[in-house]
Amino acid sequence: MNSLLLGLSIAGGVVLAGVIAHGTWTARKRAPKLADTEEGTRGSAGALDSASLSGLSTPHHKNDREEPVLYAGTKPLPVEPMFDVAQFDSELATLPVLEKKLSLDPLIDVLTAIDLDAPLTGDAILAALPATRRVGSKPFAVEGLREDGLEWEVPRPGQRYTSLQAGVQLANRTGALNEIEYSEFVIKAQNFADAVGGEPEFPEMLEEVARARELDAFAAAHDAQLKFVLRAVGVAWSTGYVAQNAARIGFVAGALPGRMVLSNPVASLPQLVTLTFDSQAAMADDASHSAIRELTLSLEVAQVARTEYPFARMRECAKALAISMDGRLCDDQGHLMSESALDSLAVDIERLYDALDERDLSAGSMLARRLFS
Repeated sequence: MNSLLLGLSIAGGVVLAGVIAHGTWTARKRAPKLADTEEGTRGSAGALDSASLSGLSTPHHKNDREEPVLYAGTKPLPVEPMFDVAQFDSELATLPVLEKKLSLDPLIDVLTAIDLDAPLTGDAILAALPATRRVGSKPFAVEGLREDGLEWEVPRPGQRYTSLQAGVQLANRTGALNEIEYSEFVIKAQNFADAVGGEPEFPEMLEEVARARELDAFAAAHDAQLKFVLRAVGVAWSTGYVAQNAARIGFVAGALPGRMVLSNPVASLPQLVTLTFDSQAAMADDASHSAIRELTLSLEVAQVARTEYPFARMRECAKALAISMDGRLCDDQGHLMSESALDSLAVDIERLYDALDERDLSAGSMLARRLFS
């Protein structure tokens, strides 16, 4: 081989190596961001396990940026670092007492008193209950007054009850109780009363239907379901990367793929904030290869007590994720959220809380959770 051919071969090899190197670099640059491994280095493909997707807490790594920013409009706005939950609620260390779960209340239910000739056992009442606990789209329930006269409760085996009451909810997110549903309630309650030897007394249908419509109108005007969307600015995220960053600020894995929650201090109460992302990506065989470009933070305002500061937590969680994951915070319509827009939203939420309080339907209460469901 002469020197010319040798030179051309060497040059061709160099060019080919350059093309391969550039392709490899481009592929790595476009690959989803991966979660850190246990050693704190960048994870490689296949390095993630189920722990990274189950809300496993990891040490918080210091952000390399000199000034954290939240993207809003065309210019980044400076934001404060992640808040300390203790400054909002110093009582988190002591779990609150579980709320007594009563099924019926005249504020949101049609109530029908059922007089009994003699006390009945809880076992007899339970045996006579209808097979379904709904009237149309509304919950139906029966409660009994204990023989000691202290309180109404859902009938229990071994207890004795001197009076009963049946009820159906006036409104929920399916709408107001209508005439047809009221008639179904009368039939169901009458059949139950006949089975236990009781005598029911039904309220006037037109009055109850009118009350249902008024309550439904109030609920529709005060049913706030907030959503923030966090969108990747540059490189997409892997599911493990999302889970790891969310876990660092308190989120844990939810019951469904692609769902994480900021839990309520009381396990039986609704979660404070929900984080969701592509469920198909969450179920992928190799989580490191799944590409996610946006996630959603949502809050059911009426479901969570204002004393838990759910909007403040949702807002600061969104800021923290925007910083750590290099994302832009938008509303559910895709518009970038500015600090002034968030402040205005916080004022509106406080007004909503006040309106619910005035109606004795405080956010997070059992009645509010039933009405806004």
